[in-house]
Amino acid sequence: MRFSNSFLDEIRDRVPISAVIGRRVTWDRKKTNVSRGDYWACCPFHGEKSPSFHCEDRKGRYHCFGCGVSGDHFRFLTDLEGLNFPEAVQQIADLAGIAMPQPDPQAEKREKERTTLLDVMELATRFFQDQLQSAGGARARAYLRDRGLTGRTIETFRLGYAPESRNALKEHLASKGVPKEQIEACGLVRHGPDIPVSYDYFRDRIMFPILSSREKVIAFGGRAMSPDAPAKYMNSPETELFHKGQVLYNFARARRAAQAGPGKSEGAAIIAVEGYMDVIALNQAGVENAVAPLGTALTENQLDLLWKVSPTPVLCFDGDGAGLRAASRAADLALPFLKPGRSVRFALLPDGKDPDDLVKHEGRAPFDKVLAEARPLVDMIWRREAASANYDTPEKRAELEARLKQIVSVIADENVRRHYQQEVRDRLNSFFAPAPRGGNDRRQGFQRGGGRQGPGYSGQGGASQGPRAAGRGVGVSERLARSGLVRGYSDLPALRESVLALTIVNHPQLLLEEYDEIAAIDFENRDLQRFWSAVLPAAATAGANLSREYLTQRLVGEGFDAILKSLDQQVRNARLWTATEEAAPEDAREGYRQALSLHKRTKALRIQKIELERAIAEATEAGDADEIEALLRALSEVQLEILRMENQEAIIDGFGVLSGRVKGAAVSHG
Repeated sequence: MRFSNSFLDEIRDRVPISAVIGRRVTWDRKKTNVSRGDYWACCPFHGEKSPSFHCEDRKGRYHCFGCGVSGDHFRFLTDLEGLNFPEAVQQIADLAGIAMPQPDPQAEKREKERTTLLDVMELATRFFQDQLQSAGGARARAYLRDRGLTGRTIETFRLGYAPESRNALKEHLASKGVPKEQIEACGLVRHGPDIPVSYDYFRDRIMFPILSSREKVIAFGGRAMSPDAPAKYMNSPETELFHKGQVLYNFARARRAAQAGPGKSEGAAIIAVEGYMDVIALNQAGVENAVAPLGTALTENQLDLLWKVSPTPVLCFDGDGAGLRAASRAADLALPFLKPGRSVRFALLPDGKDPDDLVKHEGRAPFDKVLAEARPLVDMIWRREAASANYDTPEKRAELEARLKQIVSVIADENVRRHYQQEVRDRLNSFFAPAPRGGNDRRQGFQRGGGRQGPGYSGQGGASQGPRAAGRGVGVSERLARSGLVRGYSDLPALRESVLALTIVNHPQLLLEEYDEIAAIDFENRDLQRFWSAVLPAAATAGANLSREYLTQRLVGEGFDAILKSLDQQVRNARLWTATEEAAPEDAREGYRQALSLHKRTKALRIQKIELERAIAEATEAGDADEIEALLRALSEVQLEILRMENQEAIIDGFGVLSGRVKGAAVSHG
């Protein structure tokens, strides 16, 4: 019977290899490190007195440095016990508690089809590589050369070029005998009932092959050569081979680098950066253990991939508003899944710099310095929450304490949650410690930043002396202290509302797809209410001729030029590119849905708050003490959730406003 790769991977992932081998050997207590999943024993394949047989749970592999045998779970059972492969699979499946798959002719057929599709993707990769070296690829070669990439790096990552012609790849594959159904199944052409003749999905783009964990090409990323292209970066569509949220760019190569040999140091932790070029530039500089998500925020599946390689991966983000936003989202994503010895660290780059910039001129040293200063997850949570208001009253301090308690309550592991709760208490005690008497300190009330400076200290130029410096040396940055958020900058709409409005104006096809839902959007900002009252009639008037150009021309003619520019500047400062006209339609649609979901959630919470307040008033009149207590608890939880959502958005918007004023305009990653 043939087993699918996904089934074999699943049972391997569920059963540590040490559990399989440990039933046949006795682990050496001196050399074994259980917490790291690193085990040593005398080799069961040859007689020896000192342990030279080694296995690692993270790799799922064993190797004997005496006789040279090596393999995985199945190889151990087939070689040592003489089982055939299906019998070995059965044993591992039993240990994993997973039923063996029943013979499925259709599944076997699909597996064969997947193998065929991989062959087609390999043909496409070679075609793109050849095109890069042709006369037509001269501009693309010049671009890569200007970005500092060597010929060896280009070959290592198999970079290529998709010609401008609508049918170059399609015709090449057809000439090799590839049927159109397979070309379409690989996502290499645009096709459908509304497209009479299919045409190449990627045109006039530098091509980045995306590999599976088994190092097979399953998709492509394409970087536009033309500045007028609808989207600078574009990925293959979802296919049988490719699911964007479950893949990391350069994962297989980075995994090998991070797991290069037993007893590796923490410095070999896998690193997640933001883009293809960041990964490639770092690799060329000698940092080979970097990966990147594929143009979207880190997903739960991608985070799980990182944890399979390193117990504490480093998430590296730009130090601007967009980077802080991404870091905050990643922190919330990781919290529920923390376990003893499993967490994440955050490395924030200097504002305006990305990894490519850092290593291009000075090599890897500046980037290594950023990694050395990576902060633990608890620091990121603390900085985000403690920097979001002025805690000059007992009520506000109680709010912060309750909010932090709610945040850490999502941690599923009881022991980790308890330690986070203790850490929060320690930081709060330091943060709100009474100010020292005497000297030149004339402050009244509570000290801000005078507490202990633990190993997480990362203030700029010493302990922060700002009005809201965090305890334990976790200072509020000067940028935040100067930002519009701290100074009360409030003339812009909420970021989620700006994203909603501008996405729909820049991509009016959404109106045709989701008109009823979009027409029902209720904006809180008065300027946006007036603006929206002009958008919908203009769109209705256009009918089938609706386009961005028509819509913006009508809005400018009705006096909304200033608000259009203001919305565009706000989303570009926050680097929410899905709302801009340059975004690909599928990315714009995803960004719109995320913003709408946040908008609906915020609105629902506020309605819930009003209803709870009304119910409390009624319960008070009735004198029902138990009901009042229950309603007050529910109201407190709703208020904390509203405050948390508003604070997160305010921090993002505040940094974006400042970044836009300093730079003049947001600059996207190249």
